[in-house]
Amino acid sequence: MSTSIGQISAWGNGLALRLTKPMAKTAGVVDGTPVRVTVKPGRIVIEAETEPTLEQMLASFDPKKHGGESMAGGSVGAEAFAR
Repeated sequence: MSTSIGQISAWGNGLALRLTKPMAKTAGVVDGTPVRVTVKPGRIVIEAETEPTLEQMLASFDPKKHGGESMAGGSVGAEAFAR
């Protein structure tokens, strides 16, 4: 973990914090990376929002909630096979 002093600057109607290239590399972020911003009085925490792994998605899968057919309709187009 590293600590650096930055400066908040005006950007349009809001404010922005510029990350140096080494800071971005250490944090594993690039232009367009989604981030989670937590704000408390006198404190701002910025964390990269990572995509869940397949293992994490499967662990959160609830068959009672997501089970069964996702489309209850019949086959259409190329999905219909002759028997």
